[in-house]
Amino acid sequence: MNRGRAETDESLKTERSDADQSLQQVRAAERAADQVVDSARDEADAVLVVAREKADQESESTATEQAVLENQRARADAVLEGERATADDLLRREREECRNALSQLLPLERADTDRNLLTERARADEAIAHRDDFLGLVSHDLRNLLGGIVLCTSALSKTDWTPGDEKRAVAHKRALLYAARMNRLIGDLVDVTSIDAGRLASKIAPSDPLEVIAETLERFRGAAEEKGVTLESEISGVLPHAAFDGGRILQVLANLVANAIKFSGSGGKIRIRGERRGENVLFSVIDTGVGIPENMLEAVFERFWQASTNDRRGTGLGLYISKNIVEAHKGRIWVESKIGQGSVFNFTLPVSPRT
Repeated sequence: MNRGRAETDESLKTERSDADQSLQQVRAAERAADQVVDSARDEADAVLVVAREKADQESESTATEQAVLENQRARADAVLEGERATADDLLRREREECRNALSQLLPLERADTDRNLLTERARADEAIAHRDDFLGLVSHDLRNLLGGIVLCTSALSKTDWTPGDEKRAVAHKRALLYAARMNRLIGDLVDVTSIDAGRLASKIAPSDPLEVIAETLERFRGAAEEKGVTLESEISGVLPHAAFDGGRILQVLANLVANAIKFSGSGGKIRIRGERRGENVLFSVIDTGVGIPENMLEAVFERFWQASTNDRRGTGLGLYISKNIVEAHKGRIWVESKIGQGSVFNFTLPVSPRT
């Protein structure tokens, strides 16, 4: 929402700048028109003078007739100057009235636009607040139901099964897997809503990067082994404490490792690397998967991005949320990849001031 407001404000600023520039162009056009009129009048006066001089040379009238002619010309010149002065005064008044009208109308229109914008924003804020409350209630209820499903399936797993109950075991495993996916989807939707509202919850404090790397390894070791993928860590030197929310950075690493497992074939290898880079701790998730086309390296962090239009292995929210989490920690996230050569997802976090 904050990003959308910033874009709206920037668009409004641009429109107002364009309006001011158009007004300046109108005034410049008026000045150019005045110059054209003055130039035309000067040329007309020059032609008139030449014509009069030529007429005087050709005329053989008496001194009295000449005096009368000059008197007539003087009166004609006076009349012409009066008409020109009247026309100039009329034009000046019209332009002044137009400028006054514009100068009065423009602030009124801008004030009206600002009022409408504030009203719409207030309505939007109210609608978003209602949406957030509703989403919070729904997500809470859904998680309670999912918790009940998980408890029931866990209870079933502790009962004595007779031989030949392989199908029951498979169904039990699938139920747990589906519940985990649903819970993750709920979490992603809640996070996206929080990001849009500018209220992504994080408790940043000095934390140990080694702990979050170890927890990520522990969480995904089983999934990697099941896929036939090697998962390991690589620590370069001594890692200092960094300023981050352990749960949120675990969420980022979990998303990156889950994607790496998803797009790696049997026999693949995934490394979680940590090292110090200046005043930052650099985390890298390196895989030997299918890779990402060069023209999509920036797009992967966009909302709802998928590897292809037919890819339905996720919601396309994970990398978008990860990017916002890292940036909320004043870090940076990016990817390096080539088709067929795997990918390296990197992100940095500032070293804790206490280090």
